[in-house]
Amino acid sequence: MQFHHKPPFNRGFTMLSPRSGASADMLMDFGVLVLGGGDVWQDNAAADERIWLLAKGSAVIEWGSESKEISRPDLFDHSPWCLSVPAESPVVITAGKDGAEFYSCATGNPRRFSPRLYTPQECASEKRGAGTMRETSTRIVRTVFDDTNRPESNLVIGEVIGMPGRWSSYPPHHHPQPEIYHYRFLPQQGFGLTAIGNTPYIIHDKDTIQIRDGEDHPQVTAPGYAMWYLWVIRHIDGNHYGVQTFTEEHKWVTGPEDAIWQPRA
Repeated sequence: MQFHHKPPFNRGFTMLSPRSGASADMLMDFGVLVLGGGDVWQDNAAADERIWLLAKGSAVIEWGSESKEISRPDLFDHSPWCLSVPAESPVVITAGKDGAEFYSCATGNPRRFSPRLYTPQECASEKRGAGTMRETSTRIVRTVFDDTNRPESNLVIGEVIGMPGRWSSYPPHHHPQPEIYHYRFLPQQGFGLTAIGNTPYIIHDKDTIQIRDGEDHPQVTAPGYAMWYLWVIRHIDGNHYGVQTFTEEHKWVTGPEDAIWQPRA
C-alpha cells in the first residue's frame, strides 16, 4: 500500500497516483485539476480511457460535438457530474467565473464506446448499512458507474460519505482489483482512520491511498467530522470487479443486531 499526503493543490493538474514507478501495478493515473475563473483545460490524452468528475465549481465541458454547462456547489451535499470517454476522444473544460475542481482518472482500454456524461440524478445518494450494526456503519454511497451501466469501461467509480463517528467500507473486505481512495473532510481539519491489511493509518484532507490485491480496507470517521472519499477501481483483464469478499471472521456483524454487545441498563 502507498499513502500520499499532498499540500494545497496548485492551479492546473496535479498527479496524485501515477501509472508508473512504485504505483505501476495500480494500472491507472489519478489526479486533480484546479481551474481559476475562465481557465481552459484541453485533454488530448488520446491513448487512454478517461473520466472527469466535478468536485466543485462550475464549467462548460465539451467532448466530440457535444457540450454541457455543469455545476456542483460542494461534494458533501450534492451528487457529481462525471464524464466518461474512450481513447481518441478529446475533452475541453472551461471553468466558470468562480473556477472549478475536477478529479481525473485514465487507464488503457482498447475498446471503443460512446462518451457519456453521468448526471447527479444518475449518481443519487443511497444510505448503505442502514438498519444493521446498530447504525454504526451507516454511510452515503453514490455509485457513478460499474458493470451494470458501463460494462465496456475498465473502471468503476463512486463516492462515499462517512458520517461523523461511523464506519464505512465495513465489514472489512478485499478484492483482487486495484483501488484508489481520495479523501476530503468537513470541516477541513477533520480526520479519520483506515487499516490497510493490518497496518493503521491516520487520514487527513486531500490524502490518497492505494489498495492492492487482498488488502482489507475498512474506514472510520472521527466524531464531529464528515469524511468524503472518491473510490476508483481498475478492472483486471478477465476479472471484472463485481462483489467484494468480506473477511470471514467479521462477516457476522451484518447479522441479527441482538448478537452485538450493549451495556446493561
